Amino acid sequence: MSFLKLGASSFGGGMAAWTYREIVERRGWMTDENFLQTQTIAQILPGANPVNLAVYIGLKLRGLPGAIIATFAMVAPAFAVIILLSTVYRQLSAYPETHSVLRGLACVGIASTLTMGMKTARRLHGQTLPILIALAVFIMVGVLRWPLVPVVFASIPPSVLVSYLSSRDKKHG
Repeated sequence: MSFLKLGASSFGGGMAAWTYREIVERRGWMTDENFLQTQTIAQILPGANPVNLAVYIGLKLRGLPGAIIATFAMVAPAFAVIILLSTVYRQLSAYPETHSVLRGLACVGIASTLTMGMKTARRLHGQTLPILIALAVFIMVGVLRWPLVPVVFASIPPSVLVSYLSSRDKKHG
């Protein structure tokens, strides 16, 4: 039911933020750390990130049937809404107000994604290297417009090293 609600109420770039709110904050099905790890993997895999998240979470909670149901619940409402909106857009695209509404919706998606990023960034308080890696990736992809895949692959070795050093430090106090 949660994925059906997410699929019916979320749109575009804000989907990850709504998924975080529903799965981590409201339902408690995943921890912050587990969601962040899953989100990272979902972004690397081919396909839409929210659908990849739904597959993983459904699989984790209820096995293969859960993955199938979560995926269908996430995709079906969005598919219906896109068909409906494309029909409406075709009728209204000549009006400048239509484009203003779409720009406003894009701002909502950006704000939702930024909110989720800020919530997860709080977990990195005092951890300089992960913050620097995240900032470097943001600059390379978001500002310099470098392709995402090479940037992610280049970021893997330092991220693994930082994770290893962090877990080693936790073990040794």
